Amino acid sequence: MQLYRIKPFFVSIFIISLLIFPIKQVSATGSKVIVHAMGTTHVPTHVTRVVTLFQGATDSVVALGVTPVGVVDSWAQQPTYEYLRDALKGVAHVGLETQPSLEAIVALKPDLIIGTKSRHEKIYSQLSQIAPTVMAENVYDFKTALDLTAEALNKQKKGRLVWDGFQQRITHFHNAVKKHEVNWPLTAAILNIRADHLRLYLNQSYPGVVLKEIGFKFPLPNKTGWGVKLKTKEALPSVNADVFFIILHSNDAAVRQNYDAWRAHPLWKMLTAPKNKQVYEVDNVAWLLSGGILGAEKILDQLYQIYQLPQVNH
Repeated sequence: MQLYRIKPFFVSIFIISLLIFPIKQVSATGSKVIVHAMGTTHVPTHVTRVVTLFQGATDSVVALGVTPVGVVDSWAQQPTYEYLRDALKGVAHVGLETQPSLEAIVALKPDLIIGTKSRHEKIYSQLSQIAPTVMAENVYDFKTALDLTAEALNKQKKGRLVWDGFQQRITHFHNAVKKHEVNWPLTAAILNIRADHLRLYLNQSYPGVVLKEIGFKFPLPNKTGWGVKLKTKEALPSVNADVFFIILHSNDAAVRQNYDAWRAHPLWKMLTAPKNKQVYEVDNVAWLLSGGILGAEKILDQLYQIYQLPQVNH
C-alpha cells in the first residue's frame, strides 16, 4: 500500500499554494451534507469544479455528463483511457491515483474533490483543506462510486437513469443468454495473467462486482476478498468454471509466455471451460482498470459479443 511521506519542503509549497489560491468557503445555506466513507462533508449545492482522484470516480463523472477540471492518470493507455479521451479532452491531470499532487489540485481551485478511502485516507485532511472532499470506501464498488458521485454533484436523477439503463441491458442479456446457455447462471473464472503468476478475481474486485451484478457465479464460493494468487499449476482445479475470462495484464511478451505455459499444462486441459472451448480473452482496460459504470457497460458489450446476442442500444 502506498504510504504518504510528505517532506517539509512540499508542506511549505502546499501552504504557499493555499495562500496564493484561497479556498472557497462553503456556506451552510448553499450546501448539503454528504455521508461518505470518511464521515460527513458539506458540499456546494451547485458544484462547478470537481477533481476526481480514482478511475471509478472519473468514469462516473463522465457518465453523469459532467466534465471535471482535474483527473488522475490512467493505469494504461496513459494519460487517459481511450474510451474517455473525447470526454476529457483538455482536462488537467493531477498525478497518480496512488499519489496525487496536492499543489496541482490547489491550482485548479476545485469546489469538490472525490477520492477513495482505500487510496487517500492519509491525505484526507489535507484534501479537505483544499475543497470539500468525499470518499468512497474502495475502488471496486462501481455502484457506490456512481451513487456517491451523483449525490455530490446533485445529479441523482441522471445517476438513476444511468443505472436503470444498465439494469435494463442486464435483463435483456439474461433473457437472451438463457436461450443459448441451459445452465445459466454460469460459473465464471476471471483470470488475470501476470508475468510470474495468475490471479483469480472474485466478489470483492471490480470485474467480480460487475459480473455478479450481471448474474454470474464464481469458483470458491466461500472465499471472501478480492481473489487469490495462483503460483503453482497444481492449484488449477480451484479455478474450474463454466467459462474463463482471460485478462492479460499487459502486452509484455513475458505475460503471454506465462499464459501459454499455464494453458499448456495437462490440468488446464481437464477443466470445464477449456474442454468446452469457453475461454475468452477480454479487454484489460474495461475489465480490470476502468472501475466505473461506463467500464461495466463495456464489459456487458463484450459479453453480448462473446455470446453472439443482439445488442440493446445504450
